[in-house]
Amino acid sequence: MTLDVLADADEAAARAAGAAGVVVRELASLTELAAAVELFDEIWAPESGSSSVQVDLLRALTKTGNYAAGAYDAASGELLGACVGFFGPPSHAELHSHIAGVRPGGLGRSVGFALKVHQRAWCLRRDVRLVAWTYDPLIRRNAFFNLVKLGARPREYLRNFYGVMDDVINGGTETDRMLVHWDLRSADAADAAAGRPRPASFAAERARGAVVALSAGPDGLPVPRRPLAAGSGPRVLLVGVPADIEAMRRSDPAGAAAWRTALRDVLSPLLGGGARVTGFDRDGWYVISTEGTRNEVDRS
Repeated sequence: MTLDVLADADEAAARAAGAAGVVVRELASLTELAAAVELFDEIWAPESGSSSVQVDLLRALTKTGNYAAGAYDAASGELLGACVGFFGPPSHAELHSHIAGVRPGGLGRSVGFALKVHQRAWCLRRDVRLVAWTYDPLIRRNAFFNLVKLGARPREYLRNFYGVMDDVINGGTETDRMLVHWDLRSADAADAAAGRPRPASFAAERARGAVVALSAGPDGLPVPRRPLAAGSGPRVLLVGVPADIEAMRRSDPAGAAAWRTALRDVLSPLLGGGARVTGFDRDGWYVISTEGTRNEVDRS
């Protein structure tokens, strides 16, 4: 790892924290770790008597050199966001970022971005090449944040990965997740950390011949396309997600479940067959390259 790369990562982290009006630092004391647990519980609001993560577990993770950091408001000192990760197998040089969140009072300030850019600099200084994590592929803002704002890339579609979770965000539904890899040394990650994200364009992809594989109908419900035989379809697919799946889970649970099934039926075989998600459009479209795979969809 060159000193220039480390210096650039530290500078990007400092710039992101300054823009968000926070101070990001590692968590160590029991008081700090307990505050992080309270923050996560405020965000996810799990069932009574349960918690998103336990203080004793965080204590053990931090003692053994894993990542736990908090973003504190620069003016008031209030904890606005936190992020926790742990290391994978030694040979992988990989951190799994398990949980990250920003409380309502910190939303709209890029606090989450400041935390992740801090995490990138922290990892690079420890010669960690990769950070992995999961997110709900139906939540549009999370897909945009992960794939565009950070420059991470999906690697695997995981069906009901955590089991049914009865909290305010998951709403008692199955927890399909997208596993992403954040290559910390990639041009995408470096440019994103420096504030130069690369969003995809639905219009531009359509103009180049991309085909819609999943979209919302007039009633807001999913409309998938019919798969074709191998080798007969387009090279680039566009897979849509609803504007606000969390609100739909409250107002129309059946519709939200239909979206879960539809997205699973499209993305799981695509990624399992070697297709690559190459970008995401802010308006809710995954851009998927099927070059060299057997996964195709109807052009009609």
